[in-house]
Amino acid sequence: MSELATIIAQTTGYKNSRQAAANYMMARAELMNDFMRICFENTNPDHYKGCWAMELIALEKLDYFQNYLPLICSKSKTLTNESAIRPLSKVIFLLIEAHYKTSKNEIHFTESQRQELIEINFDWLITDTKVASKVYAMRSLQLLGKEYNWIHPELQTILAKDFSTHTAAYKSVSKHILKKINHQK
Repeated sequence: MSELATIIAQTTGYKNSRQAAANYMMARAELMNDFMRICFENTNPDHYKGCWAMELIALEKLDYFQNYLPLICSKSKTLTNESAIRPLSKVIFLLIEAHYKTSKNEIHFTESQRQELIEINFDWLITDTKVASKVYAMRSLQLLGKEYNWIHPELQTILAKDFSTHTAAYKSVSKHILKKINHQK
């Protein structure tokens, strides 16, 4: 087992442990290929721990992921472990947010990648995923809807239909997203 695989395998849910794994990766950017492969390897029992570290890396070094956008867009839909989907949904939101920020221009998705992200986020929103993943999917779709006119009406329909069956957190973010969409009209 490589040192990277060992670090990921030993990562726990505690913030300090996840941060240590993220710091290890940020100090060794040359291992990003191996790291990303582990994160998206469903058969690896520790892949979700890599996703935990990925989230913390994204908060500090989002530009590390520019070269991995094709992988993120094509492989995110294959993940089934909720412990991997939640941090990945946040990473994708951060990447989409950076894509649409004109001041930095550090992340650039192609048209086909944006289409994949739309599909992934709608899937997370309408399937039985955890609330946190749904919240990041809502936020991502709200941003993508500024470019793709058809998204906001679809998103409004889904949020209105599902509103009464979800948690307080879902309802709160849902209201906020609906307010933003209505304000943009």
